[in-house]
Amino acid sequence: MSKRKIRNMAEFATVSGISRPTVSKYFNDPGSVRETIRARIEAALEQHDYRPNIYAMNQNRRLTKNIGIVVPYLADPFFAEIARRIERRCIDAGFSPTLFSAHGSPDLETGILDSLRSLKPAGVFLAPLGRASDRAQVESFCRDVPTVLFDSNLDGIGDVFVGHDNLQAVGLIIDYLCRTGAPPCFFEMPPLNPNANKRREAYHRAMERLGHTPQVIRVPGDSWEFESIGYRGGLEVIDSGQLATNTVLCSNDRLAVGFLAAAYERRLRVGHGPDCALRVAGHDDHPFSRFTCPPLTTVAQDYDSIADQSAEILFRQIEDGSRAETRQDVLFEGKLIMRSSA
Repeated sequence: MSKRKIRNMAEFATVSGISRPTVSKYFNDPGSVRETIRARIEAALEQHDYRPNIYAMNQNRRLTKNIGIVVPYLADPFFAEIARRIERRCIDAGFSPTLFSAHGSPDLETGILDSLRSLKPAGVFLAPLGRASDRAQVESFCRDVPTVLFDSNLDGIGDVFVGHDNLQAVGLIIDYLCRTGAPPCFFEMPPLNPNANKRREAYHRAMERLGHTPQVIRVPGDSWEFESIGYRGGLEVIDSGQLATNTVLCSNDRLAVGFLAAAYERRLRVGHGPDCALRVAGHDDHPFSRFTCPPLTTVAQDYDSIADQSAEILFRQIEDGSRAETRQDVLFEGKLIMRSSA
């Protein structure tokens, strides 16, 4: 028998070499897992003398097996991809996920949270709108329902945020662009969530660190139709000669897609080489960015790690019936994706 004290289901899963979702399914219903897996779990229970917290499990059984996944705009391929991965994790763990989109509307976001309260979910994954969110409503919801915030970090709200390290990622792509050509200007729209502000601040820091003068170009737009905003703004920027450099770093890939369309309309070739007029880069590595023309150079978010860690944390809260004593921010570094556009 192991002398190590096993404190919770997560530790038992680690020492037994069986995934936590599978262990959770066994404790909820031993007949729901294969006989060979059941035998391994029962052998590990004897070896480590672990018994789950029956009170916490009974408390959890009073909840539904429903999990809410709330995103600000499902048409955005980034949110669709993250939601797809989180949904898969929930299904594998025996939960029933339901996906909600706020469609960029703060009133709809608040209504979704109210509806989720009535459903009494086991937990919720929430990517809030950000600047437009009703902070008081989001904060109250996070106090009442086990919730993991992802993508958009509302400082001071909730137990945990899981997301992208914008400071590291922007610095990474700035270093690359400056090393391979002219220093970039930063092409953005009015920020809809905290990521946009963090990326602009990171751009300033990186440019100043390298001894270059930052140039931020903000084009008008207040909707989630980023491609249209990037296209219209790109035309205006090109036609008015606002670019002080031939390198453009867009705040996100969707804006970059619109800017690429504007460059094409103005017959400006984008990419490397002496026959190219512009270099264009983005941020996020949206699922469609590899299929633009030319394929978009960008910095990728770690989709798998963000989805997996969000799920791990929420499942632990549900299984243990515990809440964090202090707020936790979990950030994953970006990865440079070099393609033909820059």
